[in-house]
Amino acid sequence: MNTQTLSEKLELIQWLSTLEDTSIIKKLIQFRKEETKDWWDSISEEEKMSIEKGISEADNDQLKPQSEARKLYGKWL
Repeated sequence: MNTQTLSEKLELIQWLSTLEDTSIIKKLIQFRKEETKDWWDSISEEEKMSIEKGISEADNDQLKPQSEARKLYGKWL
């Protein structure tokens, strides 16, 4: 973590420790809850099926070599 980020975090902590407006506190708590939701719930069914297929293939030792993956996905790696 760089010093700018650390400084910003400390500034937020200081601000939070003096905050008395309950509506802002409630909004911040709601924001935190939404930010910590499981990413699985926010992806499409197609993405879920693709991930589950990959896990199944891995569990059944049906993996492809990395060289093959690089050929297919190299431009994104």
